[in-house]
Amino acid sequence: MTAENEGRTRADALMAAITDEPLTDAARADAAFMAEHRSAAADVALLREQLGIIGHALAEPTAPPAPEPEPAPAPVRVRQPSRARRRVFAVAYGGLAVAAAASVLTGLGWLLTQGEGARSDAGAAADEQASEASGGGNAFGSPDYLACSRLVAEGRATSVERLPGTTSLRVTLYMTRYYKPDKGERELTFVVDESLVPGLRVGDPVLLGIPQGARRPDFWAVGEQDIAPERAWITASLAEAGKLTC
Repeated sequence: MTAENEGRTRADALMAAITDEPLTDAARADAAFMAEHRSAAADVALLREQLGIIGHALAEPTAPPAPEPEPAPAPVRVRQPSRARRRVFAVAYGGLAVAAAASVLTGLGWLLTQGEGARSDAGAAADEQASEASGGGNAFGSPDYLACSRLVAEGRATSVERLPGTTSLRVTLYMTRYYKPDKGERELTFVVDESLVPGLRVGDPVLLGIPQGARRPDFWAVGEQDIAPERAWITASLAEAGKLTC
């Protein structure tokens, strides 16, 4: 087959896939044409699926982002897990929608140029967008955070005592699970501002993290509802964290 005939076969197969028009008996008997038609039909189906995803994403109402809370006066860096994680998911959702749009545009470029490899490039762009949107880096529970932490563990509050004349609490925890290191003392005590653990009571489950070189936790999660998603992220990150150096 000459280059001119090959180009014409590709163009005809692509147009047939786009318009979804019935194929003639002569076209069905042409092995080269049918191979090009199957490839083009698969790409058109993929683009239609991605356009549907974008359409649903654009149709859903998006709430404006909540204003950032004023930083607590305590000398530690702590975020409230449930609200913070919802913000991460919102950013991730938006980032994935952008990535899907980029993938569609790349696919359309392939249809116009009949080039090869556009879909793999779009996939790499989507992975990069999703990684940036998911709150990676040193976010609590990520492989980087675990690699650079000296303690990540769960416990249960056995004593919550307010220090006289202050807003600080002396919290004693009976440790129930260690992630890093994999074992440690049965009981730990910390002094923390009550604004960082609002409503903490004896019996409440607690998850905390302490970076290397620090004496106090920079992360607190109180209650199973807030701990559960953090625990899942930690468990998924432990294997990769073991391969990293801080």
